[in-house]
Amino acid sequence: MEQYRGTTILSVRRNGKVVIGGDGQVSMGNTIMKGNARKVRRLHNNQVIAGFAGGTADAFTLFERFEAKLEQHQGNLTRAAVELAKDWRTDRMLRKLEALLAVADSEASLIITGNGDVIQPEDDLIAIGSGGPFAQSAARALLDNTELD
Repeated sequence: MEQYRGTTILSVRRNGKVVIGGDGQVSMGNTIMKGNARKVRRLHNNQVIAGFAGGTADAFTLFERFEAKLEQHQGNLTRAAVELAKDWRTDRMLRKLEALLAVADSEASLIITGNGDVIQPEDDLIAIGSGGPFAQSAARALLDNTELD
């Protein structure tokens, strides 16, 4: 069975503010199944924002696990991300999940992968999903050439 996929998630940090946005499209093959999916969520008492790219059911499982890690580590984003990545890499059930998470709080922006990677990208600019390279290029051009807030 073909997995639901097709996403663009973008996170930009500028002047002490961070935002994560994403499309709402869920597709199966070349067919758009849904156009208004919520791929960005607020977590841990609205102190963390997170977006996902990949399998929808997989992402919901990861959101739940990540929120539990945030609670366990008193909202420490980096520690929670590292602990989730460890579990994701080593747990037999989680290892099969196919998704990427983009997460951010007031201080850090991170990408969490199923390979056990926690990446803090240059310039706190994150773009994941099938449209990520296009979104990243456009965002970088705007950041480099404008003063937009």
